[in-house]
Amino acid sequence: MTLDPDHSFPYFNLAASYIYRDRLGEARATLERAAERNIDLPELFVARFQIAFLENNQTEMDRVAALAHERKDWAADWVTDQQAAVLAYSGHLQLARGKSRRVVDLVRQAGRRDGAAQHEAAIAVREALYGNANDARQSAARVLELSTDRDAQYGAALALALAGDSARSQKLADDLGMRFPEDTLVRFSYLPALRALLALNRHEPSTAIELLEAAAPYELGYEGANSVGFGGSLYPIYVRGLAYLAAHQGADAAREFQKILDHRGIVVTDPIGALAHLQLGRAFALAGVRSKAKSAYNDFLTLWKDADVEIPILKDAKAEFARLQ
Repeated sequence: MTLDPDHSFPYFNLAASYIYRDRLGEARATLERAAERNIDLPELFVARFQIAFLENNQTEMDRVAALAHERKDWAADWVTDQQAAVLAYSGHLQLARGKSRRVVDLVRQAGRRDGAAQHEAAIAVREALYGNANDARQSAARVLELSTDRDAQYGAALALALAGDSARSQKLADDLGMRFPEDTLVRFSYLPALRALLALNRHEPSTAIELLEAAAPYELGYEGANSVGFGGSLYPIYVRGLAYLAAHQGADAAREFQKILDHRGIVVTDPIGALAHLQLGRAFALAGVRSKAKSAYNDFLTLWKDADVEIPILKDAKAEFARLQ
């Protein structure tokens, strides 16, 4: 059937708004109403998959993925992207890489270079967060070969900053500022997060915290336009938590990372949702609250109990947890 966007997208937007607020029953009911009206957007498959993930329902995730792969539209690409994100969320990085690479290749071959760049940016940020700096830099370079799309370029710049490549990240941040001087996301989320990370790379945590003040009124908003590729929601909060850790302000850092854990519907499958457990453990350890630190580390290590053992951040987490015993 031919879909009228004016009658189709409101269902996705409403379902998504419920997901962001962790009102999953209402999100599911909205999708059921859409199904009753034979509304069958690819985006609705992503919403169904995300609900299943937030409910830890692997059977439903598999069912939605199977249905998406039977289609001849973007649903399969988008759900495969989410499958990769779920694998990475629990530390199955090698498997995630394979799925993500397949998505990038398929989207690029379809001529959607901006989309391919956004998916590549998600890979770059993930690798940087997990401590694979060289892989992050290589993925960031592939992003920029594909497109200068606003969100993809932000992801590349973020990955480079996290990987310690401040010079290239600064250049991309400056370019975003010049190209999108009035853009709300760029002004109040992307640039504050990037500039704060660059300040942290210069060992200036107090400057980083000040730079993130501009993001505060907007930082609990959802930023992923299509729920796929690199979305970047809550990154100013995550970076502020890192800044407080660098400033040895454990209690303040714990407050920031707890915000991420309290808003799973906004973070969904983004890797900072998993890493917030580890960073919370570090924050409590810094604050001298050993029992809470051990609990947070345990939450992370339980989530990553079957993770790829060579991931740098996992090695660090295990060593840090051992010292708490």
